[in-house]
Amino acid sequence: MQLKLERIYDKPQDLSGYRVLVDRLWPRGISKVNAKLDEWEKEIAPSKELRTWFSHDPEKFPDFKEKYVAELDANPQTKEFLKLIGDQLKNGNVILLYGAKDREHNQAVVLKQYLTDHLGQL
Repeated sequence: MQLKLERIYDKPQDLSGYRVLVDRLWPRGISKVNAKLDEWEKEIAPSKELRTWFSHDPEKFPDFKEKYVAELDANPQTKEFLKLIGDQLKNGNVILLYGAKDREHNQAVVLKQYLTDHLGQL
């Protein structure tokens, strides 16, 4: 099974997978019905302070990635999130949904790598 990324504003590519929104804020203009979510894991998203500091500036991405990984390591909900994603991957694809316009420099990219690195440690 695969761990995928998808921008929530795009037409859904995989409705058969487990769809998880990983943004702290609900995406503007998207109805909860049209989002076709299984879960909204806002507590796993970057803190408001980190998100504000990053401000989707690609030049800050390396530092953002390092700081976000540190937040994930310190977040008491990360272990439970890892277990949820690991369990869902046994049954099918998992799609991490995000709202950022930049498809290469966002928290979902970092989170996908973090999950990939840590899922074998469960």
